[in-house]
Amino acid sequence: MTEDIVAGVLRQWQQVHPGLDTGPMAVIGRLNRCSALLQQAADAPLRRAGLTRPEFDILGTLRRMDRELTPGRVARETFASGAAVTKRVRQLEERGLIVRRPDDRDRRVSHLSLSDEGRDTIDRLLPEQLRYEASLLDGIGNERQEELSTALGELLVVLEGRLGSLLD
Repeated sequence: MTEDIVAGVLRQWQQVHPGLDTGPMAVIGRLNRCSALLQQAADAPLRRAGLTRPEFDILGTLRRMDRELTPGRVARETFASGAAVTKRVRQLEERGLIVRRPDDRDRRVSHLSLSDEGRDTIDRLLPEQLRYEASLLDGIGNERQEELSTALGELLVVLEGRLGSLLD
């Protein structure tokens, strides 16, 4: 098997500091490297459709929840700040992909939903995006993908438990 870039970094650390436990670096370094590469590669179909990943996430959230949501709820569902969601919602609204409706009782609150064009866009783009993401994982068999997904899920639960409150 070909050596990844992180393996080279770990080997270098072992040469200059032989007693150093680089196990955490092996995991986190590879996660960070994979994340960076996937962010660049996995967004290609989105870019072709004129969307950013955060915009796609907003459209996807509104589609999967299948009801009106407040911008605050969208922010929580997409792990984004309120200010970032406000900016993206404005852009998506200007492009006719989402509709903003003021609350009947509180003018400070708005409710977001997909427009027909927004629904058509996400329904067309999601299968294409998933096919593309599957192609990125082609070198790993289905069983290994499931194992990796399970292990990453376990890590996510641990990190959310430890770090979630720090990020709120």
